[in-house]
Amino acid sequence: MSDVKEVLGSYSTDITKTIEEELSIITPDNLGEASVYLTRAGGKMLRPALTLIVSEAVGGSRESALKAAAAIELIHTFSLIHDDIMDDDDMRRGMPSVHKVWGQDVAILAGDTLFSKAFEIITGSQGTTSDQNNQTLATVADACVKICEGQALDMSFEERFDVSEDEYMEMIFKKTGALIAAATKAGAVMGGASQEVIDAMYEYGRLIGLAFQIQDDYLDLAADEETLGKPIGSDIGKGKMTIIAINGLASAGDDSEKLLEILKEEETPQEDIDLAIEILTKCGSIEYARNLALKSVDEAKEVLEILPDSSFKQTLSNIADFVLERSA
Repeated sequence: MSDVKEVLGSYSTDITKTIEEELSIITPDNLGEASVYLTRAGGKMLRPALTLIVSEAVGGSRESALKAAAAIELIHTFSLIHDDIMDDDDMRRGMPSVHKVWGQDVAILAGDTLFSKAFEIITGSQGTTSDQNNQTLATVADACVKICEGQALDMSFEERFDVSEDEYMEMIFKKTGALIAAATKAGAVMGGASQEVIDAMYEYGRLIGLAFQIQDDYLDLAADEETLGKPIGSDIGKGKMTIIAINGLASAGDDSEKLLEILKEEETPQEDIDLAIEILTKCGSIEYARNLALKSVDEAKEVLEILPDSSFKQTLSNIADFVLERSA
């Protein structure tokens, strides 16, 4: 896992530099600072790194995909700023969230600036054709629509306790997986791959995106509090319909009614959270989520067989494993 972190770090330097250059001309100063704030706060840079690695894996160059990678990170950052506003979250990446520092109005403008800038910089890609740039623009635009759809679906689940597994998988693909899939597809497009390989790289990104979110559901109940950085079982306390809760309600038998009562509680005491975890463990729902994430990762690695052997292909395989090996 440390090797993957080192690889991501090696790509993040170029990505960060590109973003800083693109945002340095934003005025007035408070809007510029708010726009670049989360980039300077750090982050894994997983999505844009995937764009660059895929470009190299299909025989292209890092340079040809660099603008597209930066655009992917800008879209991700835009979504985080707006998510924090909607959820009224105080912190992001260990720092006060953008709207807590500059206020909601400037934060919205900063998000809109990043969104707009993402599309502008793709057109400035070097060493690519207009067809490649246009396909990447369409890919990123499609991901943006899906992110909004996923967020709307997630919000619609807040008062529902009859969410199906298919509905949930659609939501997490759109909210989380779509941008990862766009990142890997953009890398293939900018790297000059065939349409067959482009489609395969989109599927690889889709699968690890699903695994990423399911692993988050799993960690909420299986990690330790210090590593996770929040109380264990917080999803249960919020009454969230995760894949684990959905499976639990369907498979806990006589305990399903009690589990539903706990999920519906306005203020959930720790003893009820502990009881819910006990029920979900006993009926196998926590293990079910873990196995589902493992299956997605295995399928993602199978998709990579379309690529020629290289260190970049191996890195993509390692990143798929990293999605499940991370502890937070």
